[in-house]
Amino acid sequence: MREAIRLSLAKMRRNHGGPFGAVVVCKGKIVGRGWNQVTSTNDPTAHAEMVAIRDACRRLKTFQLDGCELYTSCEPCPMCLAAIYWARFSKVFYANTRKDAQKIEFDDDLIYDEVATPISKRKIPMKQLLRIEALDAFKAWQKKTDRVRY
Repeated sequence: MREAIRLSLAKMRRNHGGPFGAVVVCKGKIVGRGWNQVTSTNDPTAHAEMVAIRDACRRLKTFQLDGCELYTSCEPCPMCLAAIYWARFSKVFYANTRKDAQKIEFDDDLIYDEVATPISKRKIPMKQLLRIEALDAFKAWQKKTDRVRY
């Protein structure tokens, strides 16, 4: 956790992004590091956890991190929380809470609320298009004999 906190401070001070850091640990060894790079890379998905997950997956040559732990300087936002589940971490440790982040103007409550809101009532309008055509890709996936399940 101290490395995640160290990254959050060091990289924030160097103007890489917000005050967030994360590390992925596997078998007691750090295998991935990340810090917030949203503003320095113009990438709204470059949260510390996402960057650490990408780094660990690249180093370990895998898309699943089961058996690994994530240490993050703040409670994960909804996007990072979803990525944590997709990556299949065995455990997550965090330092600051989402309420602590809210106090310094990092507020994810809108997104938490939107996830629970029916699609027809969300703030960003969403409309389904071309479902029948898109189903062709799903049908092809089902028939694909060499697919990699995840």
